[in-house]
Amino acid sequence: MATPSDRRAVALEMKVHALSTGACWAPRGIGALTLAVMLALAASGGVIAAEPSYPDRPVRLVVPFPAGGGADNLARMIMPRVAHALGQPIVIENKAGAGGNVGAEMVAHAAPDGYTLLYGTNGTHAINASLYPNLGFDPVKDFTPVSRMTEIAAMLIVNPQLPVMSVAELIRYARANPGKLNFASAGNGTTSHLAGELFKTQAGIDIVHIPYRGGALAMTDLIGGQVQMMIDVMPNAYPQAREGRVRGLAVSTASRFPGTPEIPTIAESGLPGFEASAWDGIFVPAGTPMPIVERLNAAIRRALEEPELVAALLARGARPVAGTPESFARFISASAERWALAVRASGAKID
Repeated sequence: MATPSDRRAVALEMKVHALSTGACWAPRGIGALTLAVMLALAASGGVIAAEPSYPDRPVRLVVPFPAGGGADNLARMIMPRVAHALGQPIVIENKAGAGGNVGAEMVAHAAPDGYTLLYGTNGTHAINASLYPNLGFDPVKDFTPVSRMTEIAAMLIVNPQLPVMSVAELIRYARANPGKLNFASAGNGTTSHLAGELFKTQAGIDIVHIPYRGGALAMTDLIGGQVQMMIDVMPNAYPQAREGRVRGLAVSTASRFPGTPEIPTIAESGLPGFEASAWDGIFVPAGTPMPIVERLNAAIRRALEEPELVAALLARGARPVAGTPESFARFISASAERWALAVRASGAKID
């Protein structure tokens, strides 16, 4: 004789069978949500898999540039606050080489699980595709944009021994001394290189490009007088100008930078229409689930709203500009078009 528990088990089996075969059966009082849960039970063999919490372990951020440079410094300023918002540590790993391509390629081929992030820039995602014939990755297809983080102004700086005090004086001096001024950059195809080439072209001057392996080395030689000028990102340039190690002439943005309103723009100082600024943001490998992308995006936006961080970034020449993944994707497309024009104007190519 069947016991009450046996009868309940048989009844449950019949109900699940009816649900799994599409039969229109529902006992009185059972609503749609209950039916959906029972269907899930039937489909999963009686177990509902819980959505894993993200993140439940440390996250790795690949910075594809040398330690101590502008990108690395900004990442180390911002990421501790993003880590706090996520509730897990973010471990920064520097993988420099080929203008950021080495680190970017590594992340492009990483597992799309949200535990390997890329600190991307206008170099990795807007410039390099026009410079390198073989990147090793597709900056659009191989990544999902998470959020833009900052707009990074650049500053035209010169060695203090150079007898110029403004952009207009620099242009006049260069025209009077063709081929005698060297401008440094963080490497072929970097923002500092292309900004210098744009300046050279728009000003109609003959200056010689000297590429370095990173902005820190270029800055050392500029301070030492081995090169005479450079257009470098503000996180590198402004602290040196503030301490008097180099002379800051102007910023590269279209309008004066909020953190340094006393410094004029290149455009207003003798070269109308000039504009060249850098940007950064966070990317994950393509195929990363959108709930993870949204979780990361929320943490970044929260971090970049903290007043202390905003003030610290502005003091270094970086303006917080976090937004949605969709707005970041649109921005990247437009930025790539602008920098492609700059690459063509410079004639730069890297094999």
